Amino acid sequence: MGGLLRSGVTNASPAPTETNAANPDKWPPQIKYIVGNEAAERFSYYGMKSILALYITTVLMLTQDRATQIIHLAGFAVYFMPLVGAWVADKFWGRYHTILWISLFYCAGHGVLAMADLFTPAQVDAKLYCLYIGLGLIAFGAGGIKPSVSAFVGDQFAANQAHLMRKAYGAFYFSINFGSFFSFLLIPWIARSHGYGWAFGVPGLLMGLATFTFWLGTKHYVRKPPSRTTQSAGFLPVFLNAFTNQKDGVSATAVLSILTTIVLPLVAMVGLVIVSLLHEPTPFVNAVGWTSITCIGLWYLLVIVSCVGRFSELPDKFWQAAKARFSDADISAARSVAPILGAFAFVPMFWALFEQSNSTWVLQGAKMVDWKFGSLTIGAEQMQSMNPLLVMILIPLLNWGIYPAMEKLGFRVTTLRRISLGLILTASSYLIVGWLQTRIEAGDKLSVLWQTVPYIVLTTGEILVSTTGLEFAFTQAAPTMKSTIMSFWLLTVAFGDLSVAAITTIAGGGHGDESVSSGRFFLYAGLTFAVSALFIVVAAFYRYRDTTTSVKPATNH
Repeated sequence: MGGLLRSGVTNASPAPTETNAANPDKWPPQIKYIVGNEAAERFSYYGMKSILALYITTVLMLTQDRATQIIHLAGFAVYFMPLVGAWVADKFWGRYHTILWISLFYCAGHGVLAMADLFTPAQVDAKLYCLYIGLGLIAFGAGGIKPSVSAFVGDQFAANQAHLMRKAYGAFYFSINFGSFFSFLLIPWIARSHGYGWAFGVPGLLMGLATFTFWLGTKHYVRKPPSRTTQSAGFLPVFLNAFTNQKDGVSATAVLSILTTIVLPLVAMVGLVIVSLLHEPTPFVNAVGWTSITCIGLWYLLVIVSCVGRFSELPDKFWQAAKARFSDADISAARSVAPILGAFAFVPMFWALFEQSNSTWVLQGAKMVDWKFGSLTIGAEQMQSMNPLLVMILIPLLNWGIYPAMEKLGFRVTTLRRISLGLILTASSYLIVGWLQTRIEAGDKLSVLWQTVPYIVLTTGEILVSTTGLEFAFTQAAPTMKSTIMSFWLLTVAFGDLSVAAITTIAGGGHGDESVSSGRFFLYAGLTFAVSALFIVVAAFYRYRDTTTSVKPATNH
């Protein structure tokens, strides 16, 4: 479960202390404040998210389709905002002030959601405004600090402490799942026992605690100032300069590259945003929707052609045209981007399915029978705790058990092979969820514990795709492009959430309950199996740029 102030104020960052430099095995004391902040922040975010689906359908009385659209549009905003947050942190405020100040908006968002309980049930429009404003502030806060927090962890270590970073990121990742596990159990119980005002308010209090915990470490932090200038020219300026300065005319491979890395994904995303925001199946919306789908299909086709034809990385001749303006290092960094983005193109479909564990899976579970064990009641919302619990169990099992065993048997477990298997497992989980839904639609009274089976399959797929994807992105990107590539990785989550909102509009119009139906679940399974097959082709032809291992950054997904 998912990773980015100085405005006229001079506040030079202290260098790592002499104690840390002299004792390379000593854990920087300020790390505990960042890890504590992360645990409380993730508790607040997933606690809010855990009750959102049933709140929208039972209190605001909106349809299941509309609830699905709202939840996934909010998810899109959360994972699009890191682009803005990273830019603000790197250019203006620095990571410390970005985290501290934007967290205040985050707290305010929870407060606005809680305030909706002050209105009567008849004042549903006021409650809706509170929902939209609250989710908007939370998206700005959660997305704005996301890339900065994980990077801020690395800032605290001196050069001679690099070997401690893996343990630090391990603690960071554990805190994410630890916080979300307990929030999924506790917040739905508060909603049932004390109402939604407290259920939204408690996550706000935890976000306030997260901000306070982060502030407590202020005097200990290593704070790197904003660069105000980029370390690297970036992919787009270098690519466009080379593209527009071709002496012998633009080659077909260059046109292919610009279509696959820029034009088609951008057009598709803009189209899906329009469809999701309008959410009415008018002729215009349908036309935009099908145009976006066509762009995605062409995008996938061109990525396959690029990989099979070895066109994903443009030849030296193309890049020579940019040498008059850019350095060899800038050009080398830009060259590493296109092949990685080609692999990323197939990841949004995974997130489209995974993110529904907080929306359509909860709505399905609401139609199942709660499981009671003594005084403990596990309902649809509490079942979401199964994911972080399984993550904490399966990561060590895979890393120290299954992967080494497969290596000993002679099967090389490459990153792209793991992602391929993860996509297949994710699609398979929806076959199981679809089967459960057919039983529910037939009138069977199923226990909510039946969802444990697809949760096991989905979470295994998550580990194979999400954590492996981070490893792939970090090792394959050029050193000066790692932050950019990590931002693109977060964009795959945004694209996945956006796809769910758009599919709900195109397929159902947002006015019914078709998003929670066996047909819709099987549709997602079929789409993901198709994407898996295409990704396997890409994986077979992909040429790894770098096989050296690096410390992977954690992501506070």
